[in-house]
Amino acid sequence: MTTLEKIKDAAGIEGDVKSFIKPMAAYTCANITLGGAGYPISMYHQQYMNFVEGLDTSVTGTLSMINGLIDAVSDVAMGLITDRTRTRWGKHRIYVLIGAFPFVLAYIMRWCSFGISAKGNVGLTFVWYLAAAFLYSTSYTMMSIPHTAMLPTIEPHYFRRTQYKIVEYMMNSVGQVSSFIFMGLMLGGFNMPDPSPADRKKYLFCGIVLALWFFWSPVLSFFTCPEPDSRNLHVDPIDWKYMFREYTWVFRNRSFRQYFLISMFNSFRSSFYSYADQFFMISIADKYRHFNTLNIVAGVSEFMGSPANYFLNRYFGKRISGTLFTPIMVVGLLLYAFVDTSTPSIILFLATVLYNFGFSGPGFAVDTIQPDITDVDELITGRRREGVIATFRSFVAKTINSFMTGILGFSLKAFGYNVNIKDAASQTALTKFGIRLIFTYMPIVFGVLTYILVRKFTMTKSDHEEIQRVIKEKRETGEVTITEEEKKRLEVIAGHKWEDMWIGNSITL
Repeated sequence: MTTLEKIKDAAGIEGDVKSFIKPMAAYTCANITLGGAGYPISMYHQQYMNFVEGLDTSVTGTLSMINGLIDAVSDVAMGLITDRTRTRWGKHRIYVLIGAFPFVLAYIMRWCSFGISAKGNVGLTFVWYLAAAFLYSTSYTMMSIPHTAMLPTIEPHYFRRTQYKIVEYMMNSVGQVSSFIFMGLMLGGFNMPDPSPADRKKYLFCGIVLALWFFWSPVLSFFTCPEPDSRNLHVDPIDWKYMFREYTWVFRNRSFRQYFLISMFNSFRSSFYSYADQFFMISIADKYRHFNTLNIVAGVSEFMGSPANYFLNRYFGKRISGTLFTPIMVVGLLLYAFVDTSTPSIILFLATVLYNFGFSGPGFAVDTIQPDITDVDELITGRRREGVIATFRSFVAKTINSFMTGILGFSLKAFGYNVNIKDAASQTALTKFGIRLIFTYMPIVFGVLTYILVRKFTMTKSDHEEIQRVIKEKRETGEVTITEEEKKRLEVIAGHKWEDMWIGNSITL
């Protein structure tokens, strides 16, 4: 064994450079944009809308809810479109290129109203940012749904898909860290001043620079990713009944239902926490000056969880990272529950480390399980529907976040929060309870539910290998050799009797 082979074996890396490593880099480089572009928005956009543009939380909440409805429709449509696309570039990657162009414009629009808000016209400001959000979410969907759907097509191997995911995490980190460092330095560095309308030009400059930075990686991925030609793909005529069937059939997959609930509750947890963190730092802890430093600590902590998740995944299965790391995340949230203006900053940093190191686990479990659900779906239907499966991953992450932002915006308004009052000492007891409820208590509830659901997830590595074996055998010979015990195990995973699935009969559903 050569030295290089020993290093690869120690790191758990499978595949040679030409046939595996290069295609993996070509596919995952798009995640610099897909995983990174939303990070500055999640970190700074809420404070920009409320404290710089001066919009009430109920106004920004309404905007998010309307955009969430639009986003839900575009996700569903994109999943169907990408599964039915026939080009010499394949079913998916052509959209990664097309979506990159409007995405640049949308990104700039999200960080500047070009004088509309300065005139005090709330109605026109609302319309502008709704248009910006619509263009952003639609162009992002155009890139992200096909990109996610592409992985089961270009990499069928169970564990190698995990390697793709760990490299995705690395590419996400490149996009996140680079954009965060740039925007953080532009807005104040390590001693952040409270945001105000005087900062409008800073946000516009950041939007322009980051829009250009996030343009190149999806373009490069299109030209280098080895997705096969799809011009010979057979597709049936589409109608509304067909569309309804496509998205109801997937819920008949037991493994998909498990995965969907894990994704949903984990997204609820994330939405509550990420929406309220700036309000918590400004109006509860009174430590907004540490905001950028805490986010650096958060990013490093999450990234440090990746190697552990990777090796746990390799040797113990795809749910282990969720079951081991989620309790650590909950401990971090419990620490936040006791933070106030008198709490030493070290406690805040400790809570940040524990929470972000911990939530890398359930996030990694969700990401690595998703491609395997496509194979269970094929077991049931006899068809490859990567786009339909990928739609729900994006739907959960984006649409739930949009709706939750809307609901939480109205909730803060109901608790008496006023964006013009930032001082923690001036907040009422009801307002403080509302912020704590959103930032700490509800994430704990959804974190515990995520933990329970991850533990109950059924499919293992050996199960997945058996699923791929019987699918291949059915494709090649029309028949399947399987024991009664193995058959019952696959029935449990799929949630169907053997004879009711494609794998057990000759009908494609």
